Amino acid sequence: MIDNDTMQLVARHLAAENAHQMDETLATLHPDCVFEDVALQQTFRGRAGARDYYATWWSAFDVQVQGERRYLGTDGTMIAEARYIGRHVGDFYGIAASGKPIDLRLAVIIGFRDGLMNGERFYYDLAGLLRQIGARTEHLRVGGLQRVAA
Repeated sequence: MIDNDTMQLVARHLAAENAHQMDETLATLHPDCVFEDVALQQTFRGRAGARDYYATWWSAFDVQVQGERRYLGTDGTMIAEARYIGRHVGDFYGIAASGKPIDLRLAVIIGFRDGLMNGERFYYDLAGLLRQIGARTEHLRVGGLQRVAA
């Protein structure tokens, strides 16, 4: 069962993430956290890796994360359904800003360790995201999204 302190931690994390406050977001993460982006087939390790992951998304999309449902795993993990709602405002793996709106549903599994978030594993429809921003799906390849020349 996830206690009130953990729920407050997740709330602080989400507020900092939505405000694009990097230091405050990273402060909610364990130093040895692991971020796994299943759609991109990429893994980011530690706070430095998390910083890179957030920087990629925050520079490409002006989004707000909206939580919809949360489920508690028997092992102390949290599974959340959420949405990224916003606009494509910058380069995303070689795909120039389109200015188009996005509404991306995702699922994230969050682990906890020593009173902090130990990582996040993201599941979402990458092809659907690419369609929303007006990119061609031939940018997709095994291993995630292929960077293309601008």
